[in-house]
Amino acid sequence: MTTPRDPASGTSSDLASGTSSAPASGISSDLASGTSSAPASGISPGPASGISPGPASGINGQADPAPGATAPDPASGTAVPIRVLLADDQTLVRAAFAMLVSSARDMDVVGQAGTGREAVELARTARADLVVMDIRMPDLDGIEATRRIAADEDLADVRVLVLTTYDTDEHIVEALRAGASGFLVKDTRPAELLDAIRTVAAGESLLSPGPTARLIARVLRLPDAPPPGVPAPAALGVLSERERQVLALVARGLNNAEAAQALGLSPLTTKTHVSRIMGKLGARDRAQLVIAAYESGLVTPSRS
Repeated sequence: MTTPRDPASGTSSDLASGTSSAPASGISSDLASGTSSAPASGISPGPASGISPGPASGINGQADPAPGATAPDPASGTAVPIRVLLADDQTLVRAAFAMLVSSARDMDVVGQAGTGREAVELARTARADLVVMDIRMPDLDGIEATRRIAADEDLADVRVLVLTTYDTDEHIVEALRAGASGFLVKDTRPAELLDAIRTVAAGESLLSPGPTARLIARVLRLPDAPPPGVPAPAALGVLSERERQVLALVARGLNNAEAAQALGLSPLTTKTHVSRIMGKLGARDRAQLVIAAYESGLVTPSRS
């Protein structure tokens, strides 16, 4: 049976409706449709997604916003959708992501880039809040594009969520160091991608404890990587003992509530410690705190 085509868009009717009959782009059919088989109570674990299970309320224990919820505009008090820029060199992948993101009432797709250089330019001109960035792109790769966005003072509020194939991309640590606020694998379930965008846009980092620990462990085994257990650099010397304890728990993937419980503190006190640690170390977000903790030897893979 031949799939009817939409005369206006040139796409098949099932694509226009948000469903997909075959994952021709490498994106699973549920990604193209914007639906997810994950249970409503949270993120279900799965080897393909690379997302580890957390408490029933979302990724990394952060509460999921209500459907359609948006951040209020400080000036008007009205809800403002998250402005999302998609950067990937594969047109079909971008189209699938765009369809999914556009299906969320609290998000708008404000641009699509096929190269890292285009992503940097569009981050400026489209006034994006968040860039979903592929690592491997022509002209300028996602790592360098992320570095340029993070270094631009005019783009200080722009967050970057990196996409990776995970098992083959050892550059993810470099991307986090460059300023990315988190990472996802490309076969992530649709609901998880939308939650990740909300999490990162809200100023949090997206770090799944299992994949993060395994990934950094592999990087630390590379010949030019610092060996585990090296003395902490002078930068960590500015931290108090309590702050070092908090940093170690953050590096293992614990959220503020979990770290607070482990240390017998209130979540607010733990959040204050995290903010102070970021200020003292000059870290952009929790993702960079994780890198600092592992590179300093404060946390080693064998103890994670």
